[in-house]
Formats: sequence, structure tokens, C-alpha cells
Amino acid sequence: MIAQACFLSPKEKQPYVRVGIRKIDTLKILLMILWESKSLNHKKYIALSLKIEEIGKMLGGWNGQLTKQNSPNNKSGEK
Repeated sequence: MIAQACFLSPKEKQPYVRVGIRKIDTLKILLMILWESKSLNHKKYIALSLKIEEIGKMLGGWNGQLTKQNSPNNKSGEK
């Protein structure tokens, strides 16, 4: 989803970014289930969680930026 969003216009990107955010959230839940079921040790869980959390923050920032760019109050040419 994110790879596709990179090549779209700003108005078309936001739905793809939102789907990417939902998929990252799902990945967080599945990772937590693996950890709680002892299928994943603490060290690996922490390492993966930190990376997934960083990706989530980046996607959230991108979504916020797209929201501002696509808002009706934004004059054309402003970023």
C-alpha cells in the first residue's frame, strides 16, 4: 500500500496511507499474540516492536501532512 501511495497524487495517497496504518496496527496485535503465547522471546519482540512503532509514527505523520494538504482551507501552492 505504501509503495503504491508513493506514486500517486497527494489527493489519491491518503486512502492508501490509511490502509497501511491499519495493516501496521494489525501487525502490532499479531506480534503481541506471538509474544503472549511464548512463540516469540522478549528480545525479538522488543526489537520488532520498536521498528514497527517507528513505521507507525512515520505513517501517522504522513497521514497528518496529507490531511493538511488536502484540507479545503489550504490555499493552492502551500505545503
